[in-house]
Formats: sequence, structure tokens, C-alpha cells
Amino acid sequence: MLWPFNHFRKPRTPGTIEAIYGMIVAQAREPLFYEVMGVPDTVNGRFDMVLLHLWMVLRRLRPIERGAALSQALFDQFCADMDGNLRELGVGDLTVPKRMQKFGEAFYGRAAAYDLAFEAGAEALAQALGKNILDARGIGHARQLAAYADAAVADLAGLDNAAVVNGAWRFPSPAPFAAVE
Repeated sequence: MLWPFNHFRKPRTPGTIEAIYGMIVAQAREPLFYEVMGVPDTVNGRFDMVLLHLWMVLRRLRPIERGAALSQALFDQFCADMDGNLRELGVGDLTVPKRMQKFGEAFYGRAAAYDLAFEAGAEALAQALGKNILDARGIGHARQLAAYADAAVADLAGLDNAAVVNGAWRFPSPAPFAAVE
């Protein structure tokens, strides 16, 4: 019976949240990550790339005035997408909440690790990405991915708040960072 009180809530700009989440997923599917940068082309590898890009965007939303609400809406979109994917894969109703809890734990664990590593510098970020995404497949690939993440975070930081909130931006291409080993 909460519906009468909906008019007290601030608009969540669902179209914008869906657009931003769509950009995150599209960028996470970029073939260069898998073909050249060593990210495993598996369900887990793709999940980890979605988490990495989600982390970058949520990091940028932190200092924005409505950033907390937008971050929550974006995270909710991520959860709805993961829930839908699980159900599409045939995961039963009793198992979905357990899997969703694991997804949440994975996100928060990686986000904390990436925040700490990002502040510690490029090599620390490469180590964190290598551990969490690349399954220790090689520091060279991890450094490529860290250089890309650093550039993407810098690009996002250079945007004005309105562009970020309205989804009027794009992730950088990973091509300059995807040098063949």
C-alpha cells in the first residue's frame, strides 16, 4: 500500500539508468578484452568485466549530488539483470536468492579491492585485476587491463556531472591498451 506515497520520491530517471547500464554491458562485451587482453571468454569472465565497468561508473557517481540515489538505481538494474539471466539459464526459484547473494558479495569484494588498488597505483591495480579477472594469467595482460581501467576512470572524472547523470558519454576504446603480447 505504498503506492500513494510515490509522489514524494525523487524521479530515478529509469531511462537514463537503463542506458548507462546498457553502456556498461556493451563495453564489457568488447571482443578485445577477450581476444587480446586475456580476459577469459566465459560466463565468469564476462561477469567480472561487467563488475569492473560498474565499479568505474559507481566510483564516478559518488561525488555527485544525487549520486547515491543514481548509484542505487544502477546497482538495482544490475541486480535485476543478473536475476533475469539466472532465471533464463534455468536456475530455480529457490537457488536464485543464494546466487544473488554471491553476486553481491563478489561485487562488494571486488569494488573494495579495486578502490584500494586504484589509490595505491597502477601496479596494485594490475595485481587486483589479475587476481580477480584474469585468474593470474599473466601480469602483462593485467597491466593492459589496468591501463585501460585507469584511462576509463580518468575519462569519467573529466566529464561534467550533468553528462555523467544523463548518460551522455562513452567508455574509451580498449584498442590502445590491447597491444599484442
